Amino acid sequence: MPDLFTGLITSKTRIKLLLRFFFNPGTSAYLRELAREFDVSANAIREELNQLSASQLLISKKSGRQIHYEANQEHPLFPELRSMVMKIMGIDQVIDNLVICLGKLELAYLIDDYAEGKDSGIIDLILVGDIDILQLNDLTKKTEQYIKRKIRTLLLTTAEFSVFREKLTLRPHLLLWKVQG
Repeated sequence: MPDLFTGLITSKTRIKLLLRFFFNPGTSAYLRELAREFDVSANAIREELNQLSASQLLISKKSGRQIHYEANQEHPLFPELRSMVMKIMGIDQVIDNLVICLGKLELAYLIDDYAEGKDSGIIDLILVGDIDILQLNDLTKKTEQYIKRKIRTLLLTTAEFSVFREKLTLRPHLLLWKVQG
């Protein structure tokens, strides 16, 4: 459990919800889906969703019989909460290290579980550019120890990525970094 929030927020379920919604704010989820994902009772999830909605940190939209929740990106605390979540998940550290050390990184995508805001313990990244593989391996090992999560990378050249790009749209993905220019 993330130590930063644990000291501030006593509800483990609320921490999980904040991580889930503020890590990738474009995603939404409904009550039963979250109960299954967190292996917590629907009542416990409902109580926390109601609290977060009442504070306007989450917004809800009805879709058929389900109510979907997502982060309220207009909330004044949104940027700060998002920044805290990124620090907790360790993604800010991963990206900073990648950009500084790897050579000619053009794009970095987060894919699958983490792109959906799910902390599975394995961070899957697609890195595009001319990347020093030895430096990447060394950096990955050091960063994994620091953030206490496993990092898996798929390295692609620009040409390989142009072929792969269409397949990427079929998977959950989040652009983390793009070269300026």
